[in-house]
Formats: sequence, structure tokens, C-alpha cells
Amino acid sequence: MFRRERSIPLRGSAAALCNNLSVLQQRNLTHFGVVHGPSAQLLSAAPEGVPLAQRQLHAKEGAGVSSPFITQVHWCVLPDRVLLVLASHRGIQMYESDGSVMVYWHALDSGDASLVQAVFARGIAASGHFICVGAWSGRVLVFDIPAKGPHIVLSEELAGHQTPVTDIATEPAQGQDCVADMVTADDSGLLCVWRSGPEFKLLTRIPGFGVPCPSVQLWQGTIAAGYGDGQVRLYEASTGTLHVQINAHARAVCALDLAPDVGKLLSAAEDTFVHIWKLSRSPESGYIEVEHCHGACVPDTQVCGARFCDPSGSSFAVTGYDLAEILRFSSM
Repeated sequence: MFRRERSIPLRGSAAALCNNLSVLQQRNLTHFGVVHGPSAQLLSAAPEGVPLAQRQLHAKEGAGVSSPFITQVHWCVLPDRVLLVLASHRGIQMYESDGSVMVYWHALDSGDASLVQAVFARGIAASGHFICVGAWSGRVLVFDIPAKGPHIVLSEELAGHQTPVTDIATEPAQGQDCVADMVTADDSGLLCVWRSGPEFKLLTRIPGFGVPCPSVQLWQGTIAAGYGDGQVRLYEASTGTLHVQINAHARAVCALDLAPDVGKLLSAAEDTFVHIWKLSRSPESGYIEVEHCHGACVPDTQVCGARFCDPSGSSFAVTGYDLAEILRFSSM
């Protein structure tokens, strides 16, 4: 069971975007990132929830007459450093982890977009010393990140999707060959499974079924995908085999997160509910089994982000549209 803890105030509410919460735990501080319009709010809080620092970052203008909107903020933990990545309608910004120094700016090329097509980046994840960011075109931009300094290079563009990328999830490959360690999702519900490396390789495609897949996670070779119809589906990453289908929510899933140490899956949706599920693999059959652990309602709120605050899944945080605070919950 989880109980409500002291919430963290925001200067404004979170935008009504899927996956609109990023969490980074460092030493005795927990850092939160939320976006609304052309700015991102970064907050640091002590364990008891007392806000200690706030910073606002703004989207780089680039070409155009209107202010660009930020679509996502996410901390990327790399082997030698942590970078904060902002995706927007104009480009991709990378900062040192506290947001104090911008180390890289990549402008999006709108040359392939039609006059009625929106240009944006969305879906951010780190894989080894690479940072991968999805784009409106369906391509995934792969940036090679040095151990320090600003000499970041766009090393590859992955072509696996025909519709805009929605989310990207990765997990450490642990030195195994032919291991699926990255999955990308798009607006059609299609999932592409990749093996990362100096050259990324597409291993398999998992077809969609007519609804978007706004959020995806990867844990011990298992893909957890949340869909626009409220379902959560669990697939075998290496083969694309469907293990479990959960009618988890009454409205579209807006965020998934995994606590890797214990295999807990958090799902949040527009039906105002946040659920926690326990994943395990049957030693006899090898199939994934699911147990429902907890459900919490955030009344009269369009939930748009939810994340665990630690790898053991003992606490989580939730954001909502028109909600000027980050709600925090911890296990009793």
C-alpha cells in the first residue's frame, strides 16, 4: 500500500502531454522535470518533500516567428555523465544535469514535412554512450556522447517507423550478443525492437492494432507497452511474442515506468488512475506473470506523467494537467 506524502508545488501546471514527468535520484536529492509550453521546470527536493531549488529552462528559438513548445524533458544517465535533454518543435537541447550549461543544440530539419505536418521531437532514452531521440518523421536520431565536453555527434538516423515516434525505452545489454536492448513506439502502435551498438540493428517489428502506443518500457527482455485504448501489453522483446494483455485502464495510457530492481510496473492513464503491477517470469513456462499490487485515484485530474522515484519502486510521483503540484506517494 502507498500513502500520500507532501506534494511539491509547481509554478504552473504540467502540459497535457504523455510522459510529462522525469525523475532523477542523486544522493539524498530527488530531481523532477516537468514541461509546459515553451519552458521546463526543474525542481530538487529532499526526502521529506521540501523543495530546495528550482530552475526554468526555455526552448531555443531556432527559425520561426512563434515560441517553440517543449514536448518532453528527460534525464539521460550515461556511463560517465548525466545529461538533461529537452525535445521541442524546433530541436533538441542537451544540458548538464542541473540545467546550468547547454552543451549541444540540434535543429530539426523540416524539409521533409508537408505544410500540414507538425515538426517535433519526442521520445528520449540513453543506451550506453548514445542518446536516442524520436522525431515526427518516424526516424530516431542517435547521438554519440563523449565522456565529457560538448563534442556530441549525430551518428545515425534509424528508419523503422512511418508515423511519429511516441516513446523510446532501453535497458543495459550486459555484454550479451544479439540482445534486444531498445524499443521504439509510434502513433500507429507499431513497436520496433533494436540492438544498440556502434551500429544499431532492427531485430523485429511488433505490429500495432489501430491505436497509438504513447509509452513503452523494457525490463529483462520484456516489453511493456501502454496503448490509447487503456490496454497494457507485455511482449517478449527478442521474438515479439505477446505474453500478457491487461485491460488496465478505461482511458488512454499516458505513462509507464519500471522499477528495475523489483520488476514493478507503474501505469497511469487519463481515467485518473495510477496502478502498480508486479512482473515476474514463471520458472516452469518462462512466461511473464502479472500481479496487481496497488491502485490510486487522482480525482478530477487529467494525469499526464508518473514515475517511480527510486529503483526499488517504494515511492512514485504523479503530474496532472491544471494541477500546480507534483503528487508524491510512498509505501507504508
